[in-house]
Amino acid sequence: MRRGSLLGECLSEYLGTLILVFFGVGAVNAAVLTGAQTGMWQVAVVWGVGIALAIYTTGAVSGCHINPAITVAMAAWRGFPKAKIGPYILAQLAGAFSGSLILYGLFHGIIPAFEASHSIMRGQAGSQLSAMVFGEYFPNPAIFGTTPKAFAQVSHLTAMFAEAIGTAFLACFIFSLTEPRNTEAPRFMTPLFIGLAVSIIISIIAPLTQAGINPARDFGPRLVALLFGWGDIAIPGPRGGFFSVYILSPVIGAVFGAGVYQGLVRRYLPSAGGSSVQTT
Repeated sequence: MRRGSLLGECLSEYLGTLILVFFGVGAVNAAVLTGAQTGMWQVAVVWGVGIALAIYTTGAVSGCHINPAITVAMAAWRGFPKAKIGPYILAQLAGAFSGSLILYGLFHGIIPAFEASHSIMRGQAGSQLSAMVFGEYFPNPAIFGTTPKAFAQVSHLTAMFAEAIGTAFLACFIFSLTEPRNTEAPRFMTPLFIGLAVSIIISIIAPLTQAGINPARDFGPRLVALLFGWGDIAIPGPRGGFFSVYILSPVIGAVFGAGVYQGLVRRYLPSAGGSSVQTT
């Protein structure tokens, strides 16, 4: 893949998002279906390391956005070409779908056994308990369950806010860590710290919404769930809101979080010559 080639950049975004989903969503599959991970932090750490490795693998080619919300924020605040937004997002969605398809191939024999042991009828009410290994739901079905009482604890508006604020923090951290004038940035360890940023965000937000903070991460796997029998439980979901909570809110949050960094921090960073400047 040649740097500067749109095809190369899109292939890089495809591969990077595939890596993110295979390890991140794969950790959810392993945790929910087999109990291989115990506790939220174990899943969150796998997400973080997977993201770091995706960035180390593909970042030099495309910048490794691997998240439509970050791509939009980069276009809004960092001069990322608007003509590339569509191709990048399509590549990210394709990578997320492909990663989930691989996971379904790996776990397809385990999912029916899990459903049988929990009296889950795929595609029927309550089957988000198995669908959650692909798309995401609010509140987290593994923690709160799927009853009206559970639904009452996390409203649609709360879920939107959770996804928006989580992605706002993520974008703020990414913009800080990749800012050339930020002398405190860890440079070659930047991918690791971006991964850890995702891990700590998951630790707070995942009980509420499973912490999508990435429209491709949710929509690609959700399409796999739709393809393999979850029907309306996959799209639009038992409470609707998959678009407003898991696509729209992260985009708004990322643009806002990046804007906060640009306006409140970046403009006061030292210039290349060492003096403080006020630029936007």
